[in-house]
Amino acid sequence: MKVVKKMTLMTPEKHYHTLHNHFLQTYGTKVFKIALNGGFSCPNIDGTVAFGGCTFCSSLGSGDFAGNKNEPLSAQFEKVRTVMMQKWPEGKYIVYFQANTNTHGPLERLRALYEEAISLHPDIVKISIATRPDALPDDVLDYLSDLNRRMPVQVELGLQTIHEETARLVNRGHDLACFDNAVKKLHARGIEVVVHIINGLPGETKTMMIETARHVNRLPIQGIKIHMLHIMKHTVMGMAYEQAPWPLPDLETYVDITIEQLRWLNPDIIIHRLTGDAPGPLLIAPDWTRKKFVVTNEIDKKMRRLDAWQGDYHETT
Repeated sequence: MKVVKKMTLMTPEKHYHTLHNHFLQTYGTKVFKIALNGGFSCPNIDGTVAFGGCTFCSSLGSGDFAGNKNEPLSAQFEKVRTVMMQKWPEGKYIVYFQANTNTHGPLERLRALYEEAISLHPDIVKISIATRPDALPDDVLDYLSDLNRRMPVQVELGLQTIHEETARLVNRGHDLACFDNAVKKLHARGIEVVVHIINGLPGETKTMMIETARHVNRLPIQGIKIHMLHIMKHTVMGMAYEQAPWPLPDLETYVDITIEQLRWLNPDIIIHRLTGDAPGPLLIAPDWTRKKFVVTNEIDKKMRRLDAWQGDYHETT
């Protein structure tokens, strides 16, 4: 029997450390992430770092499912909470600044938004902040450290790939050293880090995608989101793809790659996501990503069939 099979947060159905089981163990109840829109821009769009943003990113920037930036945070929060309560009357909440780069602004503005957000409801248990590694100056890091002593703070960083050639191709705007340094600074302040990676970026092989997972596994991270590349309308990548399509991984290939990535990851790392959404009307390809539950079910079935578990290869990483 493999050691990872004894991990209490893995089950015969889910051979990886699920976010759902983590929440149940930590809080004893369901936990909802409520996406808020603080009206931030992105340094890779507004010229601070570059213009145009990542080539796969929509014209709205990241966070297509976040709230309406023209509404107060309280209205955004209650709108989602009301919907959630119809299905699950009980639970706790994480306020999630999702859209664009949520530390890209003066510290005074960040402090005002974050302090307001954590006070929106007594059952809020954490604040999650999506940002870029090149938008974390020391004064912001120091404030997040202070906030973390009063309310748990989680920072989500978009890495996507460790390969510099791919990063330049998609106009990411920062290098791997910048990302690694940001993770280490956050860790030194005791702040939880969740990393986003994307499978299927142009020109990347299965080996390259696994190398990305193995690299982040060597860093002091606590969670990971694994996505398939979505090619969307009104993006630089989408326009290029419509003019000259290139091969994209099919569902079976994506499942194989993702399982191998999981097997390299430390079993303590929380798996926040194994696939993702794109707004339906904007999605060009791949079409199979429209059915998230099919993707996760295929991953689960194949891991059970192979007796594959998160952390299988971890000791040799």
